[in-house]
Amino acid sequence: MACLFRRAIAEQVSRVVGLPSETVAKSIQAVPVHRKHESPDFQLFVNSLLDDGHLDAASSLPEKAQRLASKLKCDSVISEIATARGSVTFKVNRELLIKTVLNKITQDGTQYGLNTDLLCGLHKGKTIVEFSSPNIAKKFHVGHLRSTIIGNFIANLKEAVGNEVLRINYLGDWGLQFGLLGTGFSLYGSEEDLKANPLEHLFNVYVKINEAAEQDENLKQSAMEFLGRLEGGEKQALSLWTHFRDLSIQEYAKIYKRLGVHFNEYSGESFYKEKSQHVLDLLKNKGVLKQTENGNVVVDLSEGNDLSSYKTVVRSDGTSLYITRDVAAAIDRMEKYNFDEMIYVTDKSQQTHFQQLFRILEILGKKHADRCHHVPFGRVQGMQTRKGDVIFLEDVLDEARARMLQNMSDTSTSKDLEDPTGTAEKIGIAALIVQDFKGPLMSDYNFDWHRALQSFGDTGVFLQYTHARLHSLQSLQKLEKNDIDMSCLQEPSVVFTLQHLLRYDEVILQCLEDYQPRYLVNYLMGLGHLINVAHRALPVKGSTEEVAQARLLFFKNVQMVLANAMKLFGITPVTNM
Repeated sequence: MACLFRRAIAEQVSRVVGLPSETVAKSIQAVPVHRKHESPDFQLFVNSLLDDGHLDAASSLPEKAQRLASKLKCDSVISEIATARGSVTFKVNRELLIKTVLNKITQDGTQYGLNTDLLCGLHKGKTIVEFSSPNIAKKFHVGHLRSTIIGNFIANLKEAVGNEVLRINYLGDWGLQFGLLGTGFSLYGSEEDLKANPLEHLFNVYVKINEAAEQDENLKQSAMEFLGRLEGGEKQALSLWTHFRDLSIQEYAKIYKRLGVHFNEYSGESFYKEKSQHVLDLLKNKGVLKQTENGNVVVDLSEGNDLSSYKTVVRSDGTSLYITRDVAAAIDRMEKYNFDEMIYVTDKSQQTHFQQLFRILEILGKKHADRCHHVPFGRVQGMQTRKGDVIFLEDVLDEARARMLQNMSDTSTSKDLEDPTGTAEKIGIAALIVQDFKGPLMSDYNFDWHRALQSFGDTGVFLQYTHARLHSLQSLQKLEKNDIDMSCLQEPSVVFTLQHLLRYDEVILQCLEDYQPRYLVNYLMGLGHLINVAHRALPVKGSTEEVAQARLLFFKNVQMVLANAMKLFGITPVTNM
């Protein structure tokens, strides 16, 4: 495993430069594999040691690297030492590399790459991830897909490295939209249609009342009055709202089940409608509230930052706003969970909102304010079904499944499956997730069904195909021996693949630093291409028993790492396709 080799290199270097081996180890990285020729396994960046004054600052970096390399010696672990572009490179004894990595995967299983020296030093605490957060009484909009899968990835990642993770779905279940919906349902609602297709009917009602309210000020006034009745706790208004909320959560649960996403807590703005008054009292005591000429109450945010000076926290009619309820929710979670970090996953249009939220928490002197982070993302464009423009996520999942079923039936190599529809669903969701995760999260991107569902290239279908192919090897011939002769595994394709696995913990760390899944996507695509080369070069069938068993162990262990990494994305690996 990488940390074992990194430690051995660091101990030798530390004796030469006089630095603690832990310090030296931080400057050592696994080298990305070059698929066409052999490369070293690790490199030590000499410039990172300069700050400590242990190398002659007057020399050039190549000279420093050469001087340091000349003082190091090969041993039972290190078989070759060289220099490259201002760094010292190390090649590990090949037999030791193969044996150590394969034994480590066998030993650690699903924890391979997650409990290394590199990751064990991270602070392990309580992490809250707020994600998905659809609006009640509306169908699950496709715009919430990114928040759902990105938030799920971050939660999975934090959990994998030992954090206690609380997944919160903060529902948009309060506000003026319910004033409109309450008014609209009295005009256009049907209990029969509501039972048959709850969210579609409520969505249609909402569209109708919005259009009508644009032309009729009386309807707008009725909506405000209904919201006032809700906030006042009127029994009839609350009963209708509760009915809409319960139906919506039941429908959302079906989508989350398809995506393999779960939550520890369903919360919502409605939980904090009363506690928002406490926020206003705190702000008033701080002397930062002002009333405008139109009667709105605002908080002054201007001191020491570039935010717009004022943020409205109460409407002139006394009803609360989204920002007020968000502050109340943050304070409640601080007191209830005493979290180490709280991560909000929403689209980039809400960046200013979260800057204002965190600023208000600072003004209130909340110590957890600097533990709150916003992970923004861009928008998906061009996502269409065969029926045309798509609005609802359910339609996208159905389309992905249908297209994969068609692709599978059109492919001569497809196997007869017990559950082709379920398999197509898992592959289709993998395609959606990988297409989404390939680029920087902040970027908008154009979705392309053809590109996403290709079985070759860097796609989720390719990862699923690779995993299924590796699994099929295990079903053709069983791994029966415990004492396997790993000296049978000397081929370049084996070495390249295991070199690649040395970098797994570094890639996980990179993802943790800025929550970008693209690093892991790129890494897994590299692993997929390497193992497919190895699969072609290393036949199991027809080989001697010793060779066959060694190769089966190699393929099984790579499959295990691939599957575990795919699960971090929220992908369910398939075993046949």
